[in-house]
Amino acid sequence: MSVSVTDLQSQFPELSILSDEDSAARQLSFGRNEPCPAIGIARPRDTAELSALLKYCNDNNQPVIAGGGLTNMVGATLAAPDDLIISTELMTAIEEVSTEDRVIVAQAGVPLQTAHEAAEKLGLALEADLGARGTATLGGMVSTNAGGNRVLRYGMMREQVLGMEVVLADGTILSSMNRVLKNNAGYDLKHLFIGSEGTLGFVTRVVLRLRERPPHITTLFLALPSYDAVCKLLRHLDHGTSGTLSTFEVFWNNFYRLVTTAPAEGKPPLSQDHPFYVLAEMTGQDAASTEAMALALLETATEQGLIEDGLIAKSEAEREKLWALRDDIGQVLQFWPMASFDISVPLSHMASYLEEVEGALATNFSGHRYIIFGHLGDSNIHFIIEAKSDDEAVMHSIEKLVYEPLARVNGTVSAEHGVGLLKKDFLYLSRTEEELAVMKQLKGLFDPNNILNRGKIFDA
Repeated sequence: MSVSVTDLQSQFPELSILSDEDSAARQLSFGRNEPCPAIGIARPRDTAELSALLKYCNDNNQPVIAGGGLTNMVGATLAAPDDLIISTELMTAIEEVSTEDRVIVAQAGVPLQTAHEAAEKLGLALEADLGARGTATLGGMVSTNAGGNRVLRYGMMREQVLGMEVVLADGTILSSMNRVLKNNAGYDLKHLFIGSEGTLGFVTRVVLRLRERPPHITTLFLALPSYDAVCKLLRHLDHGTSGTLSTFEVFWNNFYRLVTTAPAEGKPPLSQDHPFYVLAEMTGQDAASTEAMALALLETATEQGLIEDGLIAKSEAEREKLWALRDDIGQVLQFWPMASFDISVPLSHMASYLEEVEGALATNFSGHRYIIFGHLGDSNIHFIIEAKSDDEAVMHSIEKLVYEPLARVNGTVSAEHGVGLLKKDFLYLSRTEEELAVMKQLKGLFDPNNILNRGKIFDA
């Protein structure tokens, strides 16, 4: 059985519900422009309203999709015609920013950038960051265990979450708004929901850890001759900065050319002729001492043949221009239709893995452009391949080519974007049969009627 918008409006006269043209115009996932087919989009304002709505949906076997900032890239928020989307876009209250406890307490619909700005006003920092910061919401980031640019030092979204509130499929409010770093009082249930992509419960409020805002950030942009040099430079910088290296982003030459050549607006800060480029950041107490440390490390690295060229950002404006290159992933739409991959590979196997995949591409998909970039400091790369066709058989062939070698090198089909719809056929390459069985048992326990984001991650 499914309910209609008329039923919902009758049952919840105060609930904001979008339907018809307002609903159809919504984008459902990054790069997906087809009309939204759902019966409507419900927009609760608080946990109580969402709880009542979910209980009603569960009682009537109405499937629901959890909608946050809709920046995911794996189809996790794609809806079917009989789905009801529940969006957190009206749940945007920041309830508290505590300098004493160093936490931010907020509703799930708060955009990441808004949370950043609230913390920064008080000299604190939320150290989760990614390119979609203006759109991605805290609830969505928790639900997908988002990664981003500072995982090397601060960890995934999981490491930022102290407490959270979740509404279960039957409307039960599971509230554990813990705000201390140490709490070993029984099972820490929040970890079941972090990264579950809305399949076990609906995140409504979070308590996130804040840190003292770094007084100074030094940003480097470097050109390197080889992948071996990239790996050696990572260890050189990490060791030399005594743990203050927060970012180590790598551009393969093909990505660098893409974001520094028209129609991209970015201009190349260094020659386009180098094989690799690194965007690295380290923190310190002041500009003079941090930059002196950086210069000493770069001098040693240059003597060792690890660096061919480089620069240090001299202002916040220069830093923003460098990050604008990294964040300009919209340029990949030039490859549409494309196959996009977010994978992790141990650094010791990265070169051989990419050699195998690039060789297979040359043999089976000659002439198809591709780019590689990513958070190499934490073993995560993004591989985007021009498919030249949206035919399912073509896409599946490219996916097999990229995913199947991962099993042999202990890699994973999903580093930070989740599984959603687009990766579930290959989840078996990264999880054992026993793990998948337990996942399905948890799904049956928390959502016995299978109304929450059905068909995502695996078929229940």
